[in-house]
Amino acid sequence: MPSNQDHWDHVYATKRLEDVSWYQPIPRQSLEYIDACGLDRHATIIDIGGGDSFLVDHLLIKSYDNITVLDISENAIQRAKDRLAEKQDKVQWLITNILDFTSPTKYQIWHDRAAFHFLTDEDDISAYVDIATKAIVPNGYLIIATFSTNGPKKCSGLDICQYDSAKMKTLWAKDFLFEGCSESEHPTPSGGLQNFIFCKFRKKS
Repeated sequence: MPSNQDHWDHVYATKRLEDVSWYQPIPRQSLEYIDACGLDRHATIIDIGGGDSFLVDHLLIKSYDNITVLDISENAIQRAKDRLAEKQDKVQWLITNILDFTSPTKYQIWHDRAAFHFLTDEDDISAYVDIATKAIVPNGYLIIATFSTNGPKKCSGLDICQYDSAKMKTLWAKDFLFEGCSESEHPTPSGGLQNFIFCKFRKKS
């Protein structure tokens, strides 16, 4: 069985950006949640599993200037770099499995759209929570989006873990204050709909 890195490198080597199910030219909900944090444009932001998504492009357009994109796939990161061309130097790029991540920086915003739900083992989920908690500054924000209980049970051939607001609240309750969740339908390039739940938390001081 291929490793997770091999799996995702193969996906990004064989599929066009416009063909992957998570393709989203304008990540409106993510941008709205980030802007709602009310932080200045120098806020430290990390996008987990950002791959070659367009979130980083739009954050740069909005003049955010302290952005990190983390992804397990080197191919995904390279595609994003190629698209951004000379702007790529304005972003810090990290190629690693999130479960191996030791944060060199404390972040004011931790954003994850559709990476967390690929963790299905309880120990891996707990490890992710611990890693994120340590990486976020006191009063910093956690913005996390996963497939909801009305969403798919698989993505890209892999099992996922579905969430609702109650499950999210319980998972993050120890160190975070719950600020709200909302569901949304994501239209895929193939014409389907995927139901997501977006949740926002603030780390306790």
